[in-house]
Amino acid sequence: MTTQVIVLNGGSSAGKSGIARCLQAVLPDPWLALGVDTFIQAMPAAARTSETGIDIAADGEVVIGPEFRMLEAAWIEGVAAMARAGARIIVDEVFLGGAESQRRWQKALDTLEVLWVGVQCESAVAAGREIARGDRVIGMAASQAKIVHQGVVYDLQVDTTSTESLECARTIAAHVR
Repeated sequence: MTTQVIVLNGGSSAGKSGIARCLQAVLPDPWLALGVDTFIQAMPAAARTSETGIDIAADGEVVIGPEFRMLEAAWIEGVAAMARAGARIIVDEVFLGGAESQRRWQKALDTLEVLWVGVQCESAVAAGREIARGDRVIGMAASQAKIVHQGVVYDLQVDTTSTESLECARTIAAHVR
C-alpha cells in the first residue's frame, strides 16, 4: 500500500519542520506539510495563552487545557480526512503525552498507511537551536527532548543532532512506498 501520511514526532527545535520541507523537495509527489505550530497559530489568540487552551510557562513547560484538546481532536480528524480524500500529508508533531498522543493520531489515521518517524536530537543541541531561533520560550526544547518519545512506537528514527535535515529526509523518503 502507498504511504499516505508521514508523522514526524520530536521535541521543540529537534528539526522536524526542516525535515518536512526537505521531504517536500525530495519526494516525487506533492505532499502537504501540516504541523502543530500551524494548528496553534490557527487557534484564537485567547486560547493560545490560557489554561483552558494552551499555556507555555516561563520555564518552557507546556500546559494543555480542555479547549485545546477539543480543537486538537477536530484538527486531527481534519488532517485524516484530507489524507482519505487523496492528499499526501507530512505531520510535524510534538507528542507531549508520549504514547497517549500517538494513540489519538492512530485512532484517526487507522485506515491509512502511515509512516511513524521519531525525530531525535540531543537536548543541548535542541536548546542551542531554540536560543538561535528566538521565537520559543527558553526551556521548551530541553523539557520536551525525551518526554515526546516515551512509549511511542516508530517505523523509523532519525537523529538531527549531527545529521542535516536533507540527509534525514532522504533516509525517510527511502521508506516511503
